[in-house]
Amino acid sequence: MAAAFGVLYMARNNNGIERTFPARLTLADVREDIVVSRYRLGSAEILELLALISEDVSPQTNRGHSISAETKLLLTLRFLGKGDFYSEVGDLHGVSRSSMSRHLHEVVAAINNKMKNIRFPTTLEERREASLGFYTLCGIPRVLGAVDGTLVPIIAPHDNEEVYVCRKGYHALNIQAVVNSNMRFNDVVARWPGSANDAGIFDNCGLKRHLELNDVGMLLGDSGYPLRHYLMTPVLRPQGIQQTAYNVAHARGRVVVERAFGLLKSRFRCLHKTGGCLMFSPDKCAQIVTACIHLHNLCLDRHVPMPGTVLKQDGQDMDQQPLAVPAPNHSGVLHRNILINRY
Repeated sequence: MAAAFGVLYMARNNNGIERTFPARLTLADVREDIVVSRYRLGSAEILELLALISEDVSPQTNRGHSISAETKLLLTLRFLGKGDFYSEVGDLHGVSRSSMSRHLHEVVAAINNKMKNIRFPTTLEERREASLGFYTLCGIPRVLGAVDGTLVPIIAPHDNEEVYVCRKGYHALNIQAVVNSNMRFNDVVARWPGSANDAGIFDNCGLKRHLELNDVGMLLGDSGYPLRHYLMTPVLRPQGIQQTAYNVAHARGRVVVERAFGLLKSRFRCLHKTGGCLMFSPDKCAQIVTACIHLHNLCLDRHVPMPGTVLKQDGQDMDQQPLAVPAPNHSGVLHRNILINRY
């Protein structure tokens, strides 16, 4: 690998002074057996993604030894997967710290702009497939997804710093997501500060209004969410065999969202607290989270193996019961009782 041996390119600036450029790492320089561990995607997936976003990230000129779209993508994937320091990622790929920062956000924006693989099931066939997956998993009919929130650590922002402090005492974003029975993300809301509770985020999202106005199915959520006919929660104090059995089935279906968060943060360590925190503005952090979820779905579609150990979800919601969860309404209680009695 040329970059590993410090090979330098030389050029002259406008003043005639020689400048040196470290050799830029390319995919051809990386052994196939370590591509996934380093970049979280296989070579085929990297090339597929490169073709998709190259129009948005290719340099407009070759002047100044410009950085190729391939190098930009590799350094971005390395940062997302490892959560490394800029200097380490830049040195590995022959890129300066300032270029690393600029091109990271350029590639993240291109991924979010070009990848369209986060979508809630809307057609009848898509809803049937989603509900069949959950029925096979937990025996509850008409379930389209499991919903939950997870905290992603970020650096303290300059504005409204206090609202980003989560209940665990650090600055974070609270990311709401809906996943299917295969841990694929079908809906993401990545704009709320860490102090926001899950029920409040859901109450203000577009998916809630869609489910409320259209009788298409329901979600599974923990007891931090309000009980509605389109959002089933567990029975807090189960009485009898049927309610207990319902809670067991509900937990079997809802746990997929916790597993999906664990898999996401294991694959992209920049989102996990072991990777430190995202050192950007909240808006840019939200863009990085969304890009990681796009890539997670791509990995599932292409059956990319998981490098290393899968982390467990942080579990910040296990004992998090917001002080003012909306009371269950009549239609929600009725619908849950029907499920308990029939299934």
